[in-house]
Amino acid sequence: MNIGQAAKQTGLNSKTIRYYEEIHLITPDRQNNGYRDYSDQHIEILNFLKVARSLSFSIENCRTLLGMYHDENRASKDVKQLVAQQITELDEIIANSQKMKATLQHLSNNCHGDNRPQCAILDAFGAGIVNKPDQSVK
Repeated sequence: MNIGQAAKQTGLNSKTIRYYEEIHLITPDRQNNGYRDYSDQHIEILNFLKVARSLSFSIENCRTLLGMYHDENRASKDVKQLVAQQITELDEIIANSQKMKATLQHLSNNCHGDNRPQCAILDAFGAGIVNKPDQSVK
């Protein structure tokens, strides 16, 4: 199947599929006319990458996972370890996001939000206050 059909079948766009080819995550066959030709195995790999990327795995970790997927001698503990690392990274992202939300909530609570030009939010940005919801902003 051509790249358009592969894109439709996987839900990935053609640009993403070409990128995966460019970085050697997938190597489609070529037809006599030079067009890419995707097999069912290529579609399986693209779907695998789509799921891994949707779970925020980096390209390099996707490459590692894909290698493990194709290695019949893999140890599941290695896969589990990689997933555990991803969970730790996601926990850090969530914690940082919660801090950012708390800061924004604090700033919003201290902003009058009226027609006056004075704005506690902009003042805090100008003062370089970031992720410090325990500080009062006037």
